[in-house]
Amino acid sequence: MADVTIESILQENRSFKPDAAFVETAQINSLAAYEELYSKAQADPQTFWAELATQELDWFQHWDQVLDWQPPFAKWFVNGKINISYNCLDRHLTTWRKNKAALIWEGEPGDSRTLTYAQLYREVCQFANVLKQLGVKKGDLVGVYMPMIPEAAIAMLACARIGAAHSVVFGGFSAEALRDRLIDAQAKLVITADGGWRKDAIVPLKEQVDKALANQAVPSVENVLVVKRTQQDIAMEPGRDHWWHELQKTASADCPAEPMDSEDMLFVLYTSGSTGKPKGVVHTTGGYNLYTHVTTKWVFDLQDTDVYWCTADVGWITGHSYIVYGPLSNGATTLMYEGAPRASNPGCFWDVIEKYGVTIFYTAPTAIRAFIKMGEHLPKARNLSSLRLLGTVGEPINPEAWMWYYRVIGGDRCPIVDTWWQTETGGHMITSLPGAIPMKPGSATRPFPGILADIVDLEGNPVPANQGGYLVVRHPWPGMMRTVYGDAERFRRTYWEHIPPKDGQYLYFAGDGARKDEDGYFWVMGRVDDVISVSGHRLGTMEIESALVSHPAVAEAAVVGKPDALKGEEIVAFITLDSEAKASETLAKELKQHVVSEIGALARPGEIRFSDALPKTRSGKIMRRLLRSLASGEEVSGDTSTLEDRSVLDKLRQGN
Repeated sequence: MADVTIESILQENRSFKPDAAFVETAQINSLAAYEELYSKAQADPQTFWAELATQELDWFQHWDQVLDWQPPFAKWFVNGKINISYNCLDRHLTTWRKNKAALIWEGEPGDSRTLTYAQLYREVCQFANVLKQLGVKKGDLVGVYMPMIPEAAIAMLACARIGAAHSVVFGGFSAEALRDRLIDAQAKLVITADGGWRKDAIVPLKEQVDKALANQAVPSVENVLVVKRTQQDIAMEPGRDHWWHELQKTASADCPAEPMDSEDMLFVLYTSGSTGKPKGVVHTTGGYNLYTHVTTKWVFDLQDTDVYWCTADVGWITGHSYIVYGPLSNGATTLMYEGAPRASNPGCFWDVIEKYGVTIFYTAPTAIRAFIKMGEHLPKARNLSSLRLLGTVGEPINPEAWMWYYRVIGGDRCPIVDTWWQTETGGHMITSLPGAIPMKPGSATRPFPGILADIVDLEGNPVPANQGGYLVVRHPWPGMMRTVYGDAERFRRTYWEHIPPKDGQYLYFAGDGARKDEDGYFWVMGRVDDVISVSGHRLGTMEIESALVSHPAVAEAAVVGKPDALKGEEIVAFITLDSEAKASETLAKELKQHVVSEIGALARPGEIRFSDALPKTRSGKIMRRLLRSLASGEEVSGDTSTLEDRSVLDKLRQGN
């Protein structure tokens, strides 16, 4: 990070105004309304957030102070008392929403369940009492290692109800990755299932838990609760292991929500580092509840008639914020799907939309690129007319994938909210508000009201429009992480020391490079760690990848740099082709020239490598760090616990 700027080379001039029919009913329905909200928040952030906290949430006790900011440590709504499970459940029971669908669930084999708010409340209260029965107390931490089933959400809400923090570990992680996280979090109990369905196969979750806990490897764990999902035979250790359904059926449905301090820990969520042990991101109660509530309401323009579906796994921050807590706090109907597009049913997502009349669909760019590769015939064979809003999350979306999503899935009428945020931020930071902000394909558009985002150089000075730099946030916000679990110094070092404080103001640095255009729109260019330095020019990966994906033969692209004696680094592009295209030397030359035509000779890849698939995390992000090692002929090292399919890496190695 010694260089001051990152060069921006992508040119994208298309713009789309929100559909007039959408604007008519939108909660925030004009650019002027957005700008008024933004200006109000910028002028007095504390009053802005305090008013929303009063209007939108139920508190047991009012706070003494809105914000206590001792950089880089924030406390929001100091001494306020609240419970997020109460805000997600209890308060809806005195309204017509009592019998509204809270959670719709579709299993991969086709089984399904719908829980109303009253039914979900009962299940959560019963399970909260099961936890108490097993000795879980306020301040304890519970590990959750589950498939995408309703019990995962019930477990989270039950922990929050009694004041126990949860740490959800994605159900695809290895026993070793699970063990490391349980040890770091000092988990008292683990909640799991016999197995879960994924791509027509059973993921043996209980077996992995047994491996993780073998030989007293995690001495803090006293009990294991097991949901019967896939019905295969599993080992149950007497005294330690308990069946969920057996304890649940005898538990009382009376469990008042525990008043929690606004700053009490709600959960720890582990995000992998490039080396060393995973980071435990800590989120607390009151500020996170408010931030996920308001961002869900405004960004998705929630209406009482919506059926809202976020395709993320509950094990990621997107699942926490935008499957469970944000939607339920708003009294929305949230949909969970256990499955994934697979050979036996590549169009399953479109089936779910058609079956349930989904109105809001929120997924990842990597999934959209997979849909493109599968072909338009799959969505076109289903009735997707219920959709009124689309969203993307996880990484920047290249303009051509955005256009396909808008045209094929949205029928040229559904606004797209392209949301930039992170595990650490708790919720959306830069995103369009769909009834107010015109969209530009590939841009996350404008900051959410109350988020003072900027692009700066390494000294913290703002850079001119359309010049690349470092994406920072200048003021605390309620949903921000509070620390790294058990390691406050790592929190300070990782997020607050890359860019020095400017005029006494601390800058949160997200790790992403970006630029801001003349209209104030943000264009995220990828991780700063992934920037490629060619002949003294620093280029972001997203822009080169967008140029490659704009070629009709390309379904997905990832570019990395490898050392070059003359230029510093040479660009190596890993390409996955559309189902119709065939890899050839002629196509490789054509793609190199295509990049030159799109963004200039500077960005011409020196090497093109074709691959059936790219190495990704289980949340769908391309692991460019591994591709850099492969391109440079180095041994792959560092944390690979989040890698979804190790065979992809092996195939790429063999192709060298």
